[in-house]
Amino acid sequence: MLISNLEIIPDRKVVKHLGLVQGSSVRAKHVGRDIMASLKNILGGELVGYTELLSESREEAMDRLKAQAESIGANAILNVRFSTSSVAQGAAEIYVYGTAVVLE
Repeated sequence: MLISNLEIIPDRKVVKHLGLVQGSSVRAKHVGRDIMASLKNILGGELVGYTELLSESREEAMDRLKAQAESIGANAILNVRFSTSSVAQGAAEIYVYGTAVVLE
């Protein structure tokens, strides 16, 4: 599965447009990570626990995006974009979307 943030792929032709596909993951903070983040806010530095949490969420959202595209017969997803939002106190959503296509 080819995944790109480009609208077109050089030297490849879109032969079928299958529409919007998406994937998301909502994760909540872990109390242990929250305590460590509070200490980092005082001392400064990267919030490694949150970085890992968001990385896991992005990976899960991408897996769901790919699965949806595969289920409708796509071999590529173009114009991929990410979005984040806070959905509840201490919980965030990673949302990824793009256009499922068939490339020749």
